Amino acid sequence: MTEIHRVPLQPIARGSLTKLWLGVLIALMIGAGIAWAARSEGVRVETLTAGSGPMPTLTDVVLINYVGKLTDGKEFDKGERVPMSLDQVVPGFGEGITRMQKGGKYRLTIPAGKAYGAEEKRNPQTGEVVIPANSELVFDVDLIDFKSREEIMRQQQMMQQLQQMQGGAGGPGGPGGPGGPGAPPPPQ
Repeated sequence: MTEIHRVPLQPIARGSLTKLWLGVLIALMIGAGIAWAARSEGVRVETLTAGSGPMPTLTDVVLINYVGKLTDGKEFDKGERVPMSLDQVVPGFGEGITRMQKGGKYRLTIPAGKAYGAEEKRNPQTGEVVIPANSELVFDVDLIDFKSREEIMRQQQMMQQLQQMQGGAGGPGGPGGPGGPGAPPPPQ
């Protein structure tokens, strides 16, 4: 037979419940402070010239001009009118671009943890270290335009159809092309 023991519960002391809730509130505030501090150490976007309209998403393809530098000012990369798929770049770069508007110029600062981290990047031809390990990166970016992948796919399909139509009209064997119907007879 199982025996049941009764344990007397002590009444909660006056003010203890208030202290408990105060402790919970303080713990939540500390947690929020830590989360804010971690966020403030994230990607920073400084507006140099404001753009307008909507902002791209991580699934978009952007057309940009950019210059990439280390914090000491040493340039490691640049490009003009470069299309980039935001889900195929370092996380901090994509995150920063999604906070920009078309037509704007921005300075993007990416902490090492959202760039290449402890990995160093070398020039494939010379073997020279271009981006040292644990480097913060700074990019000056002009966001020229952006489109969704679906938009780009539709445009590519339209271009292919247009090329096929033009190829059929003027290509060899096509109407008006050499050897095609309506072509003049070859000279004799």
